Amino acid sequence: MNERIIRALSDEQTITVYQAYRRDIAETAVAAQTFISPPFKKERMTWIKPSFLWMMYRSGWATKEHQEHILAVKIKRSGFEWALENACLSHFEAGIHTSHEDWKEKLSASPVRVQWDPEKDIFLNALAYRSIQIGLSSIAVDKYCEDWIVQIEDITEYSKSIHQLIKAHKVDEAEKLLPKEQIYALPDSIALNVKSS
Repeated sequence: MNERIIRALSDEQTITVYQAYRRDIAETAVAAQTFISPPFKKERMTWIKPSFLWMMYRSGWATKEHQEHILAVKIKRSGFEWALENACLSHFEAGIHTSHEDWKEKLSASPVRVQWDPEKDIFLNALAYRSIQIGLSSIAVDKYCEDWIVQIEDITEYSKSIHQLIKAHKVDEAEKLLPKEQIYALPDSIALNVKSS
């Protein structure tokens, strides 16, 4: 389970990432088409995920506390790739970092963290490859809110409709509604930095 692949909804200019928030943050973000502080807290690391099903796993299909609203955030590809170019893996990796000390220094200096977790199927079971999670902090959060965001859409009801089909054993119908995520190819230097396959 070591294959690391970014799959996402994307076009020539944008990529869609997902976040889950409580109602006031979500409604404010949709109204302003960016994240407004308050209620959004820019001083905290905020995690974005290109995988819809991983977001459903993390939020329990929008049922977990403070994760009741699912947002699809369309951002510039240039911003997404800047984040990965300036990221540090959340765990030490031989071949990327020369030593644990080197990794710790890079981690503390980086505005972006990356971790790879098992991707999920429609039943939220682990698959044989990993999906990227991207944590933004400090300057990366500012860039995200002020420059990268192209569109924010609340897709909570859409997400719940898929979950209802699954619970009704209408899996084929549910799968047809899933976002058509495709492999997102990274420039070699960025792929190496985040240890993408």
